[in-house]
Amino acid sequence: MAMKIRLARGGSKKRPFYRIVAADSRMPRDGRFIEKLGTYNPLLPKDSEERVKMNMERIQYWLDQGAQPTDRIARMLEAAGVKEKAERNNPKKGTPGKKAQERAEEKAAKAAEAAEAAAAPAEEAAAEE
Repeated sequence: MAMKIRLARGGSKKRPFYRIVAADSRMPRDGRFIEKLGTYNPLLPKDSEERVKMNMERIQYWLDQGAQPTDRIARMLEAAGVKEKAERNNPKKGTPGKKAQERAEEKAAKAAEAAEAAAAPAEEAAAEE
């Protein structure tokens, strides 16, 4: 069974609250889980101790059993000092989306046409002399 340590969303609309749970990876995000390991409240300030509460003994138990933490949980564990910091590589993060790339290409094409139009009269004047 592929185990994950992940967030299960609770709370009302626009007021998120998450449980940190150990669950089978095939179960739904907010569905069945095996054990509740803590809570995460993103609405609280970042320096608040109440923002992230984790039962470290049980989390360590599940990690020893082979459970894989999700990216967000891995970052929380790194901040708590339980897990060593992993090198992250996301080369596509900084690239603009498809529409933004199209707009940039159109802008470059217009700039090139304007430059050609400005250079043409200067070339004609130089040719006449």
